[in-house]
Amino acid sequence: MIVARLDADDVHENDAAAALAAALLPDPAAAGLRLTAPFTGRVNLIAEAPGVAIMDVAALTALNTVDPMITLATVPPFHQMRQGGMVATVKIIAYGVARRHLDRACTLGAGAIRLAQPHLRTATLIITEIAGGLDSTEEQEPGKGQAAIKARLTALDMGLEQVVKVPHHKDDLARAIAAARSDLVLILTGSATSDTDDVGPAALRLAGGHVERVGMPVDPGNLLFLGHLGPRPVIGLPGCARSPALNGADWVLSRIACGLTVTAQDIAAMGIGGLLKEIPSRPMPRAGLPRT
Repeated sequence: MIVARLDADDVHENDAAAALAAALLPDPAAAGLRLTAPFTGRVNLIAEAPGVAIMDVAALTALNTVDPMITLATVPPFHQMRQGGMVATVKIIAYGVARRHLDRACTLGAGAIRLAQPHLRTATLIITEIAGGLDSTEEQEPGKGQAAIKARLTALDMGLEQVVKVPHHKDDLARAIAAARSDLVLILTGSATSDTDDVGPAALRLAGGHVERVGMPVDPGNLLFLGHLGPRPVIGLPGCARSPALNGADWVLSRIACGLTVTAQDIAAMGIGGLLKEIPSRPMPRAGLPRT
């Protein structure tokens, strides 16, 4: 038999885990999260709705330096969550920890995690068509791209209010952007956006909008552009958004949907960790086409 005896100033693992979790979430409902009952020194933080995980990285890193027996593991910052998903787990490794260490960890981590929940509710998708037909992806699997985009919106409690198809010309696209009345405008061009003066960004400016950034250091997802028309955000989707696989557009869409500001600098910072899994259906794989 193995017996552990706590010192007078030690806190039992379950009590310690519960105390730290309560410090992280002083108001779980306001943070959009709930706490599980402590067990074996563990308490989990669970998303009560879809959203994006927001955290004070510096504070949580400091928390994890207090005592190796006091640990907190989280999903990455800005990770998109589904309802019921685990955002973080508190684990007390030993059977008990010193109260002074626990108090220090609680102070450092106070209120350092929350869930930003969807703020926007509707979206308009504008698809541009090139004379002679859509690109090869749409020709091979008609409607696949639209279905993938709708699924992304559904996962964020948003509805696809309208789908508009226009010729791939900046004047036509500008009129469609200006006419959209949804909370969010998504643009899927028949030809990839590869320049700041390409049809998509040019049309947004022509409509009276502002282009925040063209291109992003996330792969797949390089060919995204972001801007706004008045208060309405506008996202020019990369071609890989036609696939349900994770790509850079997901990182931008989830933040925008949850009411978070995304700047050109925010997108630049996405490059570290931005090398994502290749999409099999990609017309030009990043490894290049095999030699014939």
